[in-house]
Amino acid sequence: MLIDSFNRAHNYLRISLTDNCNLRCFYCMPEENYEFTPAARLMQPDEIESLAKIFVENGVNKIRLTGGEPLVRKDAADIITRLSRLPVDLTLTTNATRLHDFADVLTKAKVRSVNISLDTLDADKFNIITRRDGFAKVMDNIHLMLSCNIIVKINVVVMKGLNDGEINDFIAWTKDLPLQVRFIEFMPFDGNRWTSNQVFTWKDMLEQIETQYTPLRLHDGVHDTDKKYRIEGHKGSFSVISTMSSPFCSGCNRMRLTADGKMKNCLFSDKETDLLSALRNKQDVLPLILESIHSKAKELGGQFTKDFEKIDADDLHNRSMISIGG
Repeated sequence: MLIDSFNRAHNYLRISLTDNCNLRCFYCMPEENYEFTPAARLMQPDEIESLAKIFVENGVNKIRLTGGEPLVRKDAADIITRLSRLPVDLTLTTNATRLHDFADVLTKAKVRSVNISLDTLDADKFNIITRRDGFAKVMDNIHLMLSCNIIVKINVVVMKGLNDGEINDFIAWTKDLPLQVRFIEFMPFDGNRWTSNQVFTWKDMLEQIETQYTPLRLHDGVHDTDKKYRIEGHKGSFSVISTMSSPFCSGCNRMRLTADGKMKNCLFSDKETDLLSALRNKQDVLPLILESIHSKAKELGGQFTKDFEKIDADDLHNRSMISIGG
């Protein structure tokens, strides 16, 4: 098992396939003309498989594929198929614009759930946030996944003054559809122009929801990042990922591999470990993984605390969200 100095066992690996994306969400991508990582510097399918096997041999039993948008890679189907042969719960986070091309692949790979990033239920606002016209396709593919009996979780980054007024619209959406809506507090990354006054907190969200609904609190697992709720009579449910106002680091079991093969032991860590170069140089990768896990900070990458109002984003050292992996 991969256990850090705070006795946290890590069994969940998030692998970014690419920093490329066919949308341009401003909070994720620093600028429209972003320079993507050249293909030669990305992990190749056999390298992803090799590194994943090392993690699995040391206790990992869940793998999530992320991006960028993981499904824009031409070899995404091959990667999904390779990883589906490992004894893991395989899933992915996607913007859903290409899911119609992968329904059969996901079914054959026994992918049981997908997380879909969608920050608005308004088509015009979708165009503003993503700087692309793809709302109808995303909605079609959400229904396609449900028809394939794949669990759909909707990731909503809530930003004050942008989409906080839509929270109850998302709740209403769960009335007749078995969706799991996850509201996410806006987090700081390189280039996303984060300020604390844009954060709509867990408590803010609940106050707004309670103007129309009576949420029922559900049980959270020790490793869960979200605080779970349901509304009586709704087929779906909702939860809140309160990274900024109420962090959940004490039960963290997650590690990340960037598309260029760097290991991050925390989303907010300012340090990375180059596993891909070691693999290509035929070095033993496991000691590097163990060292990275052992050096993991107690919370939030060691860069800030839950007093998020005091954070100066310019003082943080990290990548942009798209180059880390969602």
